Amino acid sequence: MSAAPLDATQAIPPGDPLLEAITERGYALVRGPDMAARLGLSAAALEEFAASWERLETDGFMADGGRYRRRRIANFTARAGIPGHRRGPHRPHFQAVVHNSLNGGVERWFGPMEEAVAAGAPPQALLGLGRAVADARSPGQDWFVEVHQFRIEAVAGAPGFPTPEGAHHDGVDYVLIGMIARTNLTGGETLITDDAGQELARFTLLDRLDAAFIEDARVMHGVTPVAPLDPALASCRDVLVITWKRGLR
Repeated sequence: MSAAPLDATQAIPPGDPLLEAITERGYALVRGPDMAARLGLSAAALEEFAASWERLETDGFMADGGRYRRRRIANFTARAGIPGHRRGPHRPHFQAVVHNSLNGGVERWFGPMEEAVAAGAPPQALLGLGRAVADARSPGQDWFVEVHQFRIEAVAGAPGFPTPEGAHHDGVDYVLIGMIARTNLTGGETLITDDAGQELARFTLLDRLDAAFIEDARVMHGVTPVAPLDPALASCRDVLVITWKRGLR
């Protein structure tokens, strides 16, 4: 799905293979080299961005009692016809129970994404590309945007669960899931299904910037458990998830 680099002020052109895949199937997989070509990011900027996952905070809201997830969040608004995303005040993350049967129905306060990290080139480039897709599929909309840094940890005998609620809708319009790093890891397959649970696709985000784009109302998504490849060593899965929902919150 190679394409010319896209900045935050550009529209995604008709016929773009990423846009065509989402239009046709409701999801798209973009491998890291193609994503890197689209975003035009330096290796140094990506390394600095990836290093911020070492500073995530433990998710204390896991209803299964798990301590295997770390995260930080940020929210933004994007107004129709105005380029870019404006960061909003820190606020809790909320999902209805229908969208998250495990952790839904409560306001969950996570640590804020560090300001310098949120303003950096990698997340801003990903925000720009994701918004271009959202605007192309749903023109003329204001967007409420959430950005989630996730780390899922696993040790021998205690797997980590990227989506402990199973395959699900997020209750938004569009979702971008970008791989940052896999460390000593096995598992973590991304599953795309229809509402009846019929599997439509199965793939693994392996390399930095491997990404899945999902039109949330059309398909469900989930990720299989992860475990350490070498049980004697630390193991984790680091991803960035960005969601776009119509309207301003």
